[in-house]
Amino acid sequence: MIRFGTNPIAWSNDDDWSIGDHLSLDDCLADTRDIGFDGIEKGHKMPDDGAALKAKLAAYGLRFAAGWFSTNLLVNELEDEIRALRDWIAFTKAAGGDHINACECSNTVHGNDAVAVNDRPVMSDAEWERFSAGYEELSRVAREEGVAMGYHHHMGTVVESGADIDRFMAMAGPHTRLLLDTGHAWFGGADPAELARKYMDRVSHIHCKNVRPGIAQEVRAQGLSFLEGVRRGAFTVPGDDEGAVDFAPVLAAAARAGYDGWIVIEAEQDSALRDPKHYQKLGLDSLRRMSAEAGLVAAADA
Repeated sequence: MIRFGTNPIAWSNDDDWSIGDHLSLDDCLADTRDIGFDGIEKGHKMPDDGAALKAKLAAYGLRFAAGWFSTNLLVNELEDEIRALRDWIAFTKAAGGDHINACECSNTVHGNDAVAVNDRPVMSDAEWERFSAGYEELSRVAREEGVAMGYHHHMGTVVESGADIDRFMAMAGPHTRLLLDTGHAWFGGADPAELARKYMDRVSHIHCKNVRPGIAQEVRAQGLSFLEGVRRGAFTVPGDDEGAVDFAPVLAAAARAGYDGWIVIEAEQDSALRDPKHYQKLGLDSLRRMSAEAGLVAAADA
């Protein structure tokens, strides 16, 4: 069953807490409920106890869609990473969730305002081997525990470009799944539709993020940080005419593959400048319509 979700970074940013600090968690959850989302991912203003988070979301008629799990496979022992993952699995289950959004963060620059996103880390061949083998083992553990885990390719990290994604998916084993993020794919130089056609049978979660191409080009050309790009408005929602991402072929690929899971609008903007309720409603209305046209959901559900 397709479930439509959002992420609280549209209201309050998780990398720069000053963005959206004027909005409360209740502001976010009330908007999410009123817009008509099925659920929401975790943000820093939410409870860190799984049962408390489940209760908080239930008060607004919402489900827990997923949460970000930072791996540190390039610096930590695998046994330590497995222990950390099991803790996060327990939290996820207690919160009523069934998916984990994982990303290698041992040397990421996406949250560092002092480093250009162009200067993101690049792995050596030995690091690729360590990372891919470790992630496959974590994915196996997650599946054994009854949850899905998708790798979130992301600007400013070791898996950013289309070539990175292809290499990772080729090296990782049968348990590894991908979190397909349309905006990070586009910004990283990949074609989201091509990635969807290649890997949809291994996609466990979809983030629908749109990109304003002029601002993305500024970030690249001027050597700006990822966070500065966010502040300038590099990202937006599906249905925004300023965005460049074509969502229709991605959703069509999902329909052909029988995708059954969350479709989440993860589109961070400065909520003091761009009203999150307006943009998130535009995004959800657009996604519902496009999903129905792609045959991913019934028209009555759109």
